[in-house]
Amino acid sequence: MTLPKTMRAMVTIGHGDLDQIVLHEDWPRPEPAADEVLIRVKACGLNNTDVNTRTGWYSKAVSEATTGGAYDSVHEEDPTWGGAPLAFPRIQGADACGVIVAVGAGVDPARIGERVITDNWLRDPQDPLNKDKTGYYGSERDGGFAEYATIPSSNALAVRSGLSDAELATFSCSYSTAEGMLTRAAVTKQDTVLVPGASGGVGGALVQLAKRRGARVIALASVAKHNDVKRFGPDVVLPRAPENLRAALGAEKVTVVADVVGGPHWARLIDVLERGGRYTCSGAIAGPMVAMDLRTFYLRDLTFTGSTVIDPEVMPNLIRYIEAGDIQPALAASYPLDQLREAQAAFIAKTHTGNIVVCP
Repeated sequence: MTLPKTMRAMVTIGHGDLDQIVLHEDWPRPEPAADEVLIRVKACGLNNTDVNTRTGWYSKAVSEATTGGAYDSVHEEDPTWGGAPLAFPRIQGADACGVIVAVGAGVDPARIGERVITDNWLRDPQDPLNKDKTGYYGSERDGGFAEYATIPSSNALAVRSGLSDAELATFSCSYSTAEGMLTRAAVTKQDTVLVPGASGGVGGALVQLAKRRGARVIALASVAKHNDVKRFGPDVVLPRAPENLRAALGAEKVTVVADVVGGPHWARLIDVLERGGRYTCSGAIAGPMVAMDLRTFYLRDLTFTGSTVIDPEVMPNLIRYIEAGDIQPALAASYPLDQLREAQAAFIAKTHTGNIVVCP
């Protein structure tokens, strides 16, 4: 196969607003290094990390909810998920689905032609469990908002599925984040899991994956999205932020809160946890600063877990779930690659249910 020397790519040139994402028609196509593969990208999903990194939201100088604009004051040493400066220009986009079209030295050429999705956690091959030595695809190296992308061979996971490329591009970030949270919280069929923000990509994945584990699931979402959320299979759907959450729950006994929302209603989530309950968190889209009564935490013997770098088995497990049909994609919309700005604007507006992707 003769491959082009250049490609179309949406390139982020610095921290800022959507105007920092620039279309290049002749960006140099990457070459796979040793132990890497080259993917012809068919679709790439959007996620909060892309937006948060571009806008500078991860900076400790920022205390507001995620927004569509940029933050005027950021600390250059901590504006990314890992707290280290990001090198620009950068092609973002973690959730790539595509076909391997070339391989680097040390990779079996038989992999050419494989349909793959990406495991986004870039681990040190010599020390794979060391979280301090991990990077994220589309952050610490170029990702999938382009026609071609390279990635370590071990991070390109073959998938055999009748789902479309756009549908498969919804899984890597949202579903691995959700499964990582449920794994960290050790959710089982004995649990009742409360999911705020259940209409979002991670929220919808949490509902499906918790149900797959046999747990009872209570979803919180805006009333306008209830019918969409019900397709994920929750046992109960409640309004997004009931004034009296405990009363809204009635006789339900919540043992796990799986949260990516945070914000002003956070204390109500903690207050409804049963004694010995667990709170697991992998986001704060409604705001990172929350108030907490420590007496609730220690008197009820609660356990809090943060979840960012997922365990290595999470993505291979997700591939099994996809291939078995145990989980379904929640594709809200698909945009052409050159409309990434419009796609991100729609993503930020949060009027959709599920995931948004772009297709080169």
